[in-house]
Amino acid sequence: MAENEPGAGAAARTTGGVLKRERVRDAVLTMAEERSPGDAIPSERTLCAQLGVSRPTLRAAVDELVTAGVLVREHGRGVFVAPEKITQELVQDRQSLSVPQASGTWTSRLLEFTTMPAGARVGRKLRLSPAAEIFYVARLRLVDGAPIAIEHLHIPAATVPGLTARELEQGDLYQHLRTHHGVHVSEATQAIEPTVVTRAEAEVLDVPELFPALLFERLTTDSTGRPVEYVHSLYRGDRYRIVSRLRLTADAEPAGPSAGHHPGIPPGDFADGAPVTASTLGDVQG
Repeated sequence: MAENEPGAGAAARTTGGVLKRERVRDAVLTMAEERSPGDAIPSERTLCAQLGVSRPTLRAAVDELVTAGVLVREHGRGVFVAPEKITQELVQDRQSLSVPQASGTWTSRLLEFTTMPAGARVGRKLRLSPAAEIFYVARLRLVDGAPIAIEHLHIPAATVPGLTARELEQGDLYQHLRTHHGVHVSEATQAIEPTVVTRAEAEVLDVPELFPALLFERLTTDSTGRPVEYVHSLYRGDRYRIVSRLRLTADAEPAGPSAGHHPGIPPGDFADGAPVTASTLGDVQG
């Protein structure tokens, strides 16, 4: 990014902060994803040597992944890959899901903006070579001036040449991708799970360490099916909630006993397999 680029000064001041923590976390997360549940990850000494970081930096990344349920620490034995999580889709069989605009006035503050190699993990998600360049963006999302979330965006550089800091701070990102870069986003797969914030994240979000939060992970594709964005975001648990309106069709043809139950609806409350239409609202709490 050029020195006279809007936001360049802020990004330069934070370079090596957010990005360094993110790189270490992603490296350890990649190791975990390449192993099976119950497998050990290398010792602290080995990882520090491999990644070229200090023990406190590494320990902070491992602690974050332990808190997120990716790793488990066993006293006297080491750190291991956690058991697999149970995953259930909110809406099955491609039923409709609408997402109204969340309440409040949303703005962004750029924390970091740089180009870097995709690496193994992000490269797999974006279907890129690990050496391919991406834009890495860390930005603070604010609602009515108050910090609400930290976003980590990974965007293929070849897809959006000339992407600027101004586009990331002002207006809707997807609108900028469409009007300035000819990228028409079409679909996204998003996962949501509970977590807590680290000390560094707590300082940015102005909350105590280990404060409850929601972790969003999203992979967005364009109208041709090409991945154009991988992002994971951390939302304050006290300011953000998700409200789903479910329309239950009792007279529809059952999908069978293997369909399971819908999140938030205890098993047996409704006929097994009854279709559900959901509209989901992101609701910022005052």
